[in-house]
Amino acid sequence: MIEVKNLSKRYGENMALNRVSFSVGENTVVGFLGPNGAGKSTTMNIVTGYISASGGSVTVGGYNTLDNPNEAKKLIGYMPEIPPLYVDMTVKELLNFEYELKKVTLPREKHIKEICALVRITEVYDRLIANLSKGYRQRVGLAQALIGNPPVLILDEPTVGLDPKQIIEVRNLIKNLGKNHTVILSSHILPEVQAVADRIIIVNRGKIVADGTPFELEHGTQGGEQKLTVRMEGTPSEVVQAANSIHGVLAVHDFGQKEPGVHEYELDARASADIRRPLFSIAAKRNWPILSMESSELSLEDVFLRLTGSTYLSDNADRKFGKDGDKK
Repeated sequence: MIEVKNLSKRYGENMALNRVSFSVGENTVVGFLGPNGAGKSTTMNIVTGYISASGGSVTVGGYNTLDNPNEAKKLIGYMPEIPPLYVDMTVKELLNFEYELKKVTLPREKHIKEICALVRITEVYDRLIANLSKGYRQRVGLAQALIGNPPVLILDEPTVGLDPKQIIEVRNLIKNLGKNHTVILSSHILPEVQAVADRIIIVNRGKIVADGTPFELEHGTQGGEQKLTVRMEGTPSEVVQAANSIHGVLAVHDFGQKEPGVHEYELDARASADIRRPLFSIAAKRNWPILSMESSELSLEDVFLRLTGSTYLSDNADRKFGKDGDKK
């Protein structure tokens, strides 16, 4: 549905995007992650045709956005971080204006009512947008993007300004939209992307540094590793030697005696290797009782930090990346 090839964008001496390439199929949700200024919004703005690229190409539904911009844009519903709303209009007036602007042929009243119900703005349908809360304005912006039922939805920070309950509602909505739409979701909030995305692309300094499912990123197809902490009986030197012989083990650390006759060991292993069963088998054969075993793969947060070197901040409501605002 979307094909991005060698996309580049330069602002003077600053290379915002450097030969970025990826493709997105139908009916999938892709999370776009990265520190502030990494190139997320720039990529999305180029895909939607909002700004031009310095090099490379974007194809949406078979239409090149440079050669056939109108045909490509008809397939896209775009919600920027700050939705461009006419605040002197009512919600009804705005959505009807959007319907006419997009030259939608679906039954007007039924189509708009379905969208309002979907994003839960029916109760403010006749209210002036200037009098709506930030949360409701975000929902109206999402309704705008859905007018005409475009097959591609590009959402830039769609939950900004929403309370925790509304964030959960929007997450569920995005997940459901992914069943019938191609959705690209940009966000600073890691749990938000992790909760809805089928696939995650991480960008840093204008380049893609990781691309895969959340499971793949956490479990090592992107070069991660795991640790296994074990408490067991046995002669320490023999335990260390036996553990080191297991395929996939990178290092074994003896943390000393934790209770009489029992040492604690930490085993570093390749993330793609499950070393628990081989270790249990060795311990059983040598009569080394295992008193505890705890496995911990790299979290998506760990993967992000390793790939970008970014500061990861948290507060009571959301967890966000970075310190500075996106450069757009």
